[in-house]
Amino acid sequence: MPVDIWSQQHSLIGSMSVATDTSSLSLKSLSLASALSETDSEQKNSAQNMNKLCRQVSIESPGPGVKNCVFNFFVPIEDTPAHGARIKIVCAGACYRRRDRANSITSVSSVSSELSDYCPSVTSMSSPAHQGIREGSFFPGFEVAGVIESLGSEITEANNRGLRIGQRVIVYPFDETPAGYAELLVVPDLKHIVPIPDNLPMEEAAMLPTGALLAMNAVFKAQSVVTQILNQRAATDPNKKCKILIVGTGGLALWAVRIASYHFASTGAHNVDITVASLRDEGFRLATEIKNVSVVQWNECLYEPQLIERTKDVCGGAVDVVIDFGTTSRSLHRSMHCLSKGGVVLISEEVAEKLLPKFSRLSNEYQQEIIPISNGTAEQLEELVQLVANKKIEPPPYSVFPCEQAAEVIQKLCNSEIPGRAILRFPELE
Repeated sequence: MPVDIWSQQHSLIGSMSVATDTSSLSLKSLSLASALSETDSEQKNSAQNMNKLCRQVSIESPGPGVKNCVFNFFVPIEDTPAHGARIKIVCAGACYRRRDRANSITSVSSVSSELSDYCPSVTSMSSPAHQGIREGSFFPGFEVAGVIESLGSEITEANNRGLRIGQRVIVYPFDETPAGYAELLVVPDLKHIVPIPDNLPMEEAAMLPTGALLAMNAVFKAQSVVTQILNQRAATDPNKKCKILIVGTGGLALWAVRIASYHFASTGAHNVDITVASLRDEGFRLATEIKNVSVVQWNECLYEPQLIERTKDVCGGAVDVVIDFGTTSRSLHRSMHCLSKGGVVLISEEVAEKLLPKFSRLSNEYQQEIIPISNGTAEQLEELVQLVANKKIEPPPYSVFPCEQAAEVIQKLCNSEIPGRAILRFPELE
């Protein structure tokens, strides 16, 4: 709930000093500490525009000697932009953003292959101070669902895009999205806001803006490749099926296989076979629950030739398209060996920046193409909302936790103790 900044000044300073590594706090927390050190006259002037605080949760990469990487503190409530809105957040999906790419937004879950790069159990880092932790941060708040708390002063019936105060919405990720979660989120332009119907639970809606949307965009791109391949085969081998391999069983892959199963069936593409390469045991179980989808387990204890041979056996030969949600060179290298000559691998833009330079020579040698996939558009997000609300696409499993348990949630995610996605729920504001 919002609190008065002056009555809570001393307790706020105390709560912020709990963090041992102040460098890991967000810029908002640092600016708040600076504001509290101003003179009384400056504080009074500042209070005219911003005299209330709301809670913010920031989940950071731990630094040397810092065990707690989850910080709860208060930030000033920003004014509603003249052409935008202020959203009261109700639910937020656990997701991360790499520090070295300000606009990179990716969802994670307990069965996600991405966690192997982020959890302390993995010892792949060269820095002893960050053993097992890749340089990145987890931020709940990029996948959010909530209610419009206020609209800007310049918003009228003519330009409100059908939005109103009190309406249930989700937020399409935009470049200036704050680096951390606060109970009230300022959105500069109404074009970033997507309404959600009353029959769509907030918990499910919160999963859509990043991971599900990226998966949907990947499936749409895969469809264009599949259509091209089937058209080329129409004259010579019209009955030959097009094979798609989806790598990973985290939130991204689980969304992708659900969206792909629905999408290809609804478009009449019945000569498409879908196989999931599971990277974790619990992911294997979740993937096998999906109808008309084959599953192969990529057990890292086996040699690469064995895994490649096993995958081709399950797929009935080399595949035509790979949607690879893995984050490692090993995963992409294996995917390319499972791919036919002239095939296409789809990877997220985030990992493409790192992996494309390493595999350009191999892709040319195999006559294969590696295509980066962006997060998707606001229009696609609107379509996805309707598909999930109308039960055309079932969301992956998820568990809901109060925001006060953020630290425990992150630890459980790293230990693969939460099946599917983790959603943080925030208390109602008074």
